Amino acid sequence: MTDVPSLPVTEAVRQKWGWFLGLGIVLVIGGMLMIALPLASSIAVTLVIAIVFAIGGAVQIWHAFSVPGWGGFVWNIATGAIALAGGIAVYFNPVVGAAALTLVVAAILLAQGIAQILLAMKIRPHDGWGWVLFAGIVSALAGLCIWFEFPSSAVWVLGLLAGVSVLINGWSFIAIALAARTIGKRLSS
Repeated sequence: MTDVPSLPVTEAVRQKWGWFLGLGIVLVIGGMLMIALPLASSIAVTLVIAIVFAIGGAVQIWHAFSVPGWGGFVWNIATGAIALAGGIAVYFNPVVGAAALTLVVAAILLAQGIAQILLAMKIRPHDGWGWVLFAGIVSALAGLCIWFEFPSSAVWVLGLLAGVSVLINGWSFIAIALAARTIGKRLSS
């Protein structure tokens, strides 16, 4: 057996690397489909969020009645009702929900980008500050692009972002699988 440096890949991952590879391939294909069908993906993402809000709101209302002596009863009912009503409204009109979520994403990206640019200026003499600046500029520009393309951006933004996320997640599982396979081969030789 050859000396192999200690790497954070467990024996279970080395033995089941094919499962990780399979999962990665499925996620890459799914991510590509989401990117290729951004409107359908945007609607699906919006529906999932709507369902989560509606269920969360209903559970919050139930919780308020389940803890009768608690001082937050009225506020728990109010926030639960808002989440429930909002979730139901978005569920029955997911296009409007996708539009609203798109504006939220644009605002978050713009605010995050500005904050990262300011952070980069603050840490400027340190190594890596340029990468923080670059990330901030990209985030801010993405937010502005989405904002200025609204309302047409509402039909593709959520689906594209979700698709890219799933695609990158898939590639990460493929990388884990291939690393585990390589390490397994080294250990067995």
